[in-house]
Amino acid sequence: MRLAENLAINLKYFRMKYHLSQEKFAEILGTTLSYLNQIENGKIDVKCSTIDKFTNNINKYDKKAKLKSEDLVIYDKSHVTHFSRIDERKK
Repeated sequence: MRLAENLAINLKYFRMKYHLSQEKFAEILGTTLSYLNQIENGKIDVKCSTIDKFTNNINKYDKKAKLKSEDLVIYDKSHVTHFSRIDERKK
């Protein structure tokens, strides 16, 4: 499995864990919704410095997380999700 695929799986997992929309999670990561969407769909590769930035921002959001950058690119079967859309917009 490619690192980009593992990153996509792990980012979706953390987004689901925190019950966040892509919009809100992108804001926390310090990126755009479009960029996060492309990452989660495995359409682009990401620089190591970007993964480091994402890790630091997740750790700032969740002080208990204590993630390392490699945690976002290592395959973990328990992180595979059947993710449904989280929409923060009120109906």
